[in-house]
Amino acid sequence: MAKAKQEFKTEVKQLLDLVIHSLYSDKEIFLRELVSNASDAIDKLKFLSLTDKKLKDFDVKEKIFINFDEKDNSISVIDTGIGMDEDDLNDHLGTIAKSGTKGFLSQLTGDQKKDSNLIGQFGVGFYSTFMVASEVHVITKKAGNDKAYKWVSNADGTYEITEITKESNGTVVYMRLKDDAKEFCNKSRLETIIEKYSNHVPFQIFLNYMDETTEELSEEDKKANKEAKVTKTPKSELINSAKALWTIPKKDLKKSDYNEFYKNISHGEDEALSYVHTKAEGAIEYTTLFFIPKKAPFDLYRVDYQSGLKLYVNRVFITDDDKELLPSYLRFVKGVIDCADLPLNVSREILQQNKILANIKQASVKKILGQIKKVTKNKEEYNEFIKEFNRPLKEGLYQDYANRDALLELVRFKSTKVENGYQSLAEYKEAMGSEQKSIYYIVGDNEATLRHSPLLESFKAKDIEVLILDDELDDMIITSIDKYKDIEIKSVNRTDTSKDLDSKEDEKINKEAEGIVKKIKDALGDDVKDVRASSRLSDSPSCIVVDQDDPTLQMQNMMKAMGQAMPGDGTVKPILEINPTHDIITKLDKAEDKTTIEDVSRLLLEQAMIYEGMKLKDVHSFNARLNRVLKGFLA
Repeated sequence: MAKAKQEFKTEVKQLLDLVIHSLYSDKEIFLRELVSNASDAIDKLKFLSLTDKKLKDFDVKEKIFINFDEKDNSISVIDTGIGMDEDDLNDHLGTIAKSGTKGFLSQLTGDQKKDSNLIGQFGVGFYSTFMVASEVHVITKKAGNDKAYKWVSNADGTYEITEITKESNGTVVYMRLKDDAKEFCNKSRLETIIEKYSNHVPFQIFLNYMDETTEELSEEDKKANKEAKVTKTPKSELINSAKALWTIPKKDLKKSDYNEFYKNISHGEDEALSYVHTKAEGAIEYTTLFFIPKKAPFDLYRVDYQSGLKLYVNRVFITDDDKELLPSYLRFVKGVIDCADLPLNVSREILQQNKILANIKQASVKKILGQIKKVTKNKEEYNEFIKEFNRPLKEGLYQDYANRDALLELVRFKSTKVENGYQSLAEYKEAMGSEQKSIYYIVGDNEATLRHSPLLESFKAKDIEVLILDDELDDMIITSIDKYKDIEIKSVNRTDTSKDLDSKEDEKINKEAEGIVKKIKDALGDDVKDVRASSRLSDSPSCIVVDQDDPTLQMQNMMKAMGQAMPGDGTVKPILEINPTHDIITKLDKAEDKTTIEDVSRLLLEQAMIYEGMKLKDVHSFNARLNRVLKGFLA
């Protein structure tokens, strides 16, 4: 019995409007998406037939059919998979789970090819059918259920679900093609698309059609204007290799085979940056095929990111949603793990504790990092990779102690000696002068500000390179690394760094500047931890640093954001360093007016705080002080 029409969720309406009116540059992807969905449906049924008591020993027919009818101007994609019930139809076709559409809509660029390429990546591939179809019917029956349903929509913002009769489980997606999509109702066109995108789908794909043959007429019949008899015969042809790519020996595969397989599993048109295909034999038998993408997935920094890996046991699909198969910092990697030594009924809990998978994970991480290392040989290509994935690799430095040395060779940093690009620690070390004993870095939240920080003046004067760390995670990550190949890594934001530059000079100027240091210290009181004269400054009158054992400003902000308690009483006071040779300092040394001394001293602190990205607690007082000093200057 037919049910009342239901409306799509608002975001689906937006998506459909975009699909129909904007994303027309790559219409053929609709077939890739439907075949991928059909393959997943068969995978899931195979797994449940081995693990679910209700479906135990269920006869799974591992086939996908594509029918086309030129007269009807229609295409159907038919699978023998798990199927859907009424709730599934509403959940999967009437709305979109995991806020996929929100992410999709926010990522649109206006470039039709790029935007259409996003459809599959955001898990909304089914809706690509409306690029070619004026009306779509989904006829489906869930395995183990008695009822079957038909879902119908013409993308007008509504859909209808009707209970029907269907003998076998699985799903039929029937599409009545638009006039401008008739090209797809063609045998050679469909074969080309399947070969391009779905040749290595591990199930047989058959193309069903009516083959027309026309009888030969004799010359006499032709003269008599007799019509030739047309015979229509149903044909069914296997049109894919139906071999899981990862099970084929590497020597029998071409780069193009890997590229097309990657496009299929990534739902995109980009080729992978690199890949590594491994077959392990011995105590544990398994095959892995990992792809390193060129571009970051949309959910790279989301807690509910979708794993890019599928786990199989002897080609039987187990899961594509296990985040334990690789460490989280490699969540951008896509591919397959197929193990012969796991039980088919392995549960999620067992997976997380399984020693076999732990060994595979350990070996896989080393393989992936080794492959990324190979990419570093092409500096231009690797710089593009770093723009997308530098941050996850840095997360690895904090998470994965066992592979820290390998990761230290892969992460890259901005640098005072590189304007537009990145520097490796190895390159930094190679360029170090013989007198330099440490690797230096500066931490903050704004690259432009950091590049002009007063803290760098003496380093620039001595031609010493400083790494620029402007990512919010950098401080936490870099402080977890003491050394790189026995070379200390030090922050210029701390007090002891100036001693590296010229400790004897610091001792000398501090002694000579005792008077002005005391004058400023008395004016600032408890607002600073200390005031010191420093040789690190040349052009600026002051800067702030933190004591060697105190967290930097960036670390303080992160700790607060994470709700963590600050050390001691919760207040980390800065240390003000002054340049005793600067005109402002020498003139302040001669000043006698108490208000002027306090105003200038506080302005020296406040301007240094602003440079470090700190917020002033009392902006009103700052403005009042600044106005008094300006007024006195103009008097």
